Amino acid sequence: MTVRAFFEAAKVEGVQSPYDTIHLKILYPAQIPDQLEKSTKIEPANPENAPFPVVILFNGFNCDAQQYQWLAVKLAERGLVVVLFNWITESLLGVISLTPGIDLEKMKPTIYRTAPTASALPALLAKLEQLQNQGILAGMLDLQRIILGGHSAGGMVSMENADPQFFPEVAASFAYGASSTGFTIIGYEPGTILPLPDSLPLLLMGGTEDANTPVIRTFQEAITGGRNDTYLVILEGANHYSIVDEPDSTTVRPSLDLEATQSQENLRLVMSEIIGLFIDTHVRHQPEASQSLEQLLNTANPLIKSFERK
Repeated sequence: MTVRAFFEAAKVEGVQSPYDTIHLKILYPAQIPDQLEKSTKIEPANPENAPFPVVILFNGFNCDAQQYQWLAVKLAERGLVVVLFNWITESLLGVISLTPGIDLEKMKPTIYRTAPTASALPALLAKLEQLQNQGILAGMLDLQRIILGGHSAGGMVSMENADPQFFPEVAASFAYGASSTGFTIIGYEPGTILPLPDSLPLLLMGGTEDANTPVIRTFQEAITGGRNDTYLVILEGANHYSIVDEPDSTTVRPSLDLEATQSQENLRLVMSEIIGLFIDTHVRHQPEASQSLEQLLNTANPLIKSFERK
């Protein structure tokens, strides 16, 4: 399936200029006409699998959205629309950085779970509503089946805000290298694992070459489960940045990460297949996908160290 993309921008209410603008890249399954007119700038969407569920990918701190394009392309090839975004604004401790959008005020102990913690998400959802009404994706988006996914801090945002109480259009979430550990700078005791909404399907992934204890504790302590749609998958040989195409050593510290002991390319292939089958199973409700996911996770795959579900 051919994948194309276009760019958009969205304003975030309550943030002072110039740090109030999010830049989006929207990838979608495209239909390439036999004879594309030279004046055509954006190829039309392929209506075959419409309406498309939408994946919003939240990057880790100071990780450019482009570094997750490999995953966005893989998911768009499955018939999904995928939103990547960069937001440069004030984040932790007043630092200007690339951020997935975390509202620290809403994460404080007295407020947490009473309000959403994703400061970028309302603007992104408003932009999707606009795209549903005009442009090449008009009428082709399934805005009642939105999947939140992310890496590191972005994974935390995706898990914490997959809550129908705040965002009824969200259908599931996935995260890599993420946990629900409470920040000590806003009042939590070291090692505190915060509860998650626990009402929608969740895929939580980590790597053996990452600090995966908080990831495992999040699965064990933050989620009650009981529906058989919450997964923990630990990938053999994967490190914290295995999901990132080329970590920027000038803004993040990949040197602090352990070396991956397996091919990053092979790890990404497995990662994208697990994510895709998880979405096809629990959001698109495809029976054959459920069987394929079971087979992939329960087969002796050397890249899957362990798998749990509850």
